[in-house]
Order: sequence, then structure tokens, then C-alpha cells
Amino acid sequence: MAAATHKLRVLFVDDEAAIREIMKIELPRMGHEVTICEDGAAALRALEKQTFDAALVDLKMPGLSGWDVIEHIKKVSPETEVVISTGHGDLEAAIQALRYGAYDFLPKPCKLFEISSVLKRIADKRTLTNKTIALETRLKAVEGSPDLIGRTQGMLRVKKLIEKIAPTDSSVLILGETGTGKELVARRVHDLSQRVQMPFVPVNCGALAENLVESELFGHRKGAFTGADTPRKGLIEVANGGTLFLDELGELDKTMQVKLLRFLESGEVRRVGENEAFHVDVRVICATNRELSHMVEEGSFREDLYFRINTFEIHLPSLRERKEDIPELARTLIARYLKRRDIPDSILAPETLEVLLHHEWTGNIRELANALEHAVILSDGLTIRPEDLPVSIGATTSKSAPALLPIHGGATGRTLREIEMDVIHQVLDRHQGDKPKAAHELGIALKTLYNKLNGDQSRVAG
Repeated sequence: MAAATHKLRVLFVDDEAAIREIMKIELPRMGHEVTICEDGAAALRALEKQTFDAALVDLKMPGLSGWDVIEHIKKVSPETEVVISTGHGDLEAAIQALRYGAYDFLPKPCKLFEISSVLKRIADKRTLTNKTIALETRLKAVEGSPDLIGRTQGMLRVKKLIEKIAPTDSSVLILGETGTGKELVARRVHDLSQRVQMPFVPVNCGALAENLVESELFGHRKGAFTGADTPRKGLIEVANGGTLFLDELGELDKTMQVKLLRFLESGEVRRVGENEAFHVDVRVICATNRELSHMVEEGSFREDLYFRINTFEIHLPSLRERKEDIPELARTLIARYLKRRDIPDSILAPETLEVLLHHEWTGNIRELANALEHAVILSDGLTIRPEDLPVSIGATTSKSAPALLPIHGGATGRTLREIEMDVIHQVLDRHQGDKPKAAHELGIALKTLYNKLNGDQSRVAG
């Protein structure tokens, strides 16, 4: 893994045949992929086909000079680190090149250990950049409890399986309803693996714009399509050496399924607009709330991809199946929201805990987290009572808004579903139809609100 982490795509440009022959042998020995060019024109043609991590460029060459190559690199691939080589008498030119944006310079004749050293520094810088991008991506995606909480048999099985498979590089498929904590499981696998020091990159496939999925995953070169004003690393490349977590995998269309399968089988990535592929070392963990086996039968998901990602399956139980974990989960979520390490057991009134234990939690842990955040804000900070919970959880009153209007026609003879829909419509009316605000007050996920509204429309239509 260490070798793969420091592997670079290197462009070497020099008009001396003997030096080119040496570098054709020695750069691969250092663990890098190399493209050798005899002059500036050949270098420009190579840059049209692919993007490089580093370019070793001789300043003085017939025809297009090293300056021309550097200028072109900075225009089409500013992320490429340029190292120039020049004679001892051209120190002033080397300093000028550094001011122009070159990463470093090496005096000719260059020693192999000097080339190896500068390329290692570039690789370390690239790894640090990838970790920073991965951290930013991870922070944007953080939700739910930071810990894998649970002592029920279902959760103990999940934890035991994680400990078994984490040290391997086998692919993992995490199955479970929305809001059950699939990303937390993927992170736990990463944290217990040998890749823990490298990036963990979560990708919500369902949130990617359909026309940009390939660019987001594989990256693109400048000018690859309208709006591609700068080159971009794909998230697969950002995860190099670490773990790529593909959530909501079932949302990918068949075209992207083929491209993902090709990557999983070869380990090679080709940016949009480039002809040459390059290798990355990534462990892939997938997750979905959909029944992929049914999708395979229907023809909407490729069978070969299903088998490729499904070396190990982890089934996450819904919160309804592990209600014994609710007290510990609730206290952990409250402590996280209050930014405290410990909170007293009395933070939840006994009657409040009773309400939580009897709720169905169709939105799982995410719904529980939203409800408790709502309750913490409304409570006195010492004890959370049933009336502090969102109305959808079973509280009879709410401090967050005016009292609900009486339900038309009374409750006699009406189903719980009808009463629930009356409450939802009243909250929607109060927020002038703003569904995100209504969902927040109700303490449910926005998707859950849409599902309830769609179900109500289907019932009326039927």
C-alpha cells in the first residue's frame, strides 16, 4: 500500500536520448508511471491525452523550450507539479522558473536519489491534499451519532462482522433502511483497517447530478465539457490509499454501473476527456436501502456488479428491531447536541423515555436524532418531557409553535393515519407549504414527510 500511495504519473521531457533511456528504466523502479518525451512538442501532445502529477522538464531544448512546456502545463493542468532541470550556469533561470510556479529545480546532471527525493515530496504533498479534500467531504456528510451504539443481538452481530472483515481489503455491501447508520458502519470498517491513516471519502450517489456523476467519481480534464473550466480530481482519486464509500449505490444508472464495474475489476481510473488511464489503490464499501437482488431480477441493476461488490454483506437492523438500544442512543445523541461528554440519566423523564420506546421510528436513528434536537431546544436544559418532543412523536403539546387547530369532525371513528395527516397538513399550512420547515417541526426527515404525503395522495386517489 505504501508504494501505491507514493505512486505518481510522471511526464519526463528531455532532448538527450541517453537520459531518456535511463529514466525509462529508473522512474518505474521508483514506483511511478512514466511518459517519456523527446521535446516540447511531444510533451504538449502527451498533455492533451492525460493529466500528470509531476513533470520533469529540461529548460533548454530545440524547438519548443522548457518554458513553453511549463506555460502550457500551468494553463491546462495547474495541479501538476513542475520540476525543471538545468545546467549549473543557469541558476538565474532556475530561480525565475520557481517564481513562475515551478515546484523545484535540479541541476544537471541529476542524481537519481535527488529525483527520487523530489518526487517523494510531491507525493507527500499530494497525499496531504487528498486527505484535506477527503476531510472536507467527510465533514459535509457527517450526520447521526459518531459512535456505533447498540447491545442488542443484531448490533452485536454487526460489530463482530466488522471486526472480522475490517483488516482485509474485501469489498463490503451494507444494507439497511434510510437513517440506520450505514455510513457509520463504513467508517468503523475504515477505522479498524490498515488504511486508517489514509482518506475516507463518502459519496452519496443519489445526491449527484445525473450529468455530473462520472466527473464527480472519475474527475475531468480542463475543457472536457461545457463548464469544465479547470481540471478536477475525481473522488475515487481523492480516496487513493484509503476507502471510498458509495452510499445509495442503487441510484446509479446502468451506464455508470458499467464504468464502476470496470474500475473495480481493473483498479484503473480515466478522467473525463482523457485517453490514458491510471491506477489507484482504493477499498470500496457500498451501501443501499434498496433490494439490489430484486433490482437484478428486474434488470435495473447489473448482476456482475452486484456479485463484485458483495463479498461481505452487513445487514443493519432498523431502530424498530432494536428498541432496547433507544435509551443509550438517546443519551448519546443528547450529549452530542449539548457538546458534553456525560449527561445525567435524569435528562430524560421516565414518561419521555416511554414515548420514545413506543414510537415506530420509520426514519430510524436519523428521525430519533431530529426529535431529540427539537426536544433539547425546547426543554429547560435539565429534563426533557414528552411535551418537548415533536407532535409526531406523541407529545400532546408543543412549545415551538401555537397550539394545533382542533381536528375537524373530532377523533371518534377516525384512524390514526387520518389524525396524523390532519396534523401534518396543519403544520404545512402554518409554514405556508414549506416542507423542510414542516419536517423540522414534526421531527421527521424530509423524505419521510414526502412519503407520508404521497401515501395520502395515493389513498385519496384510490
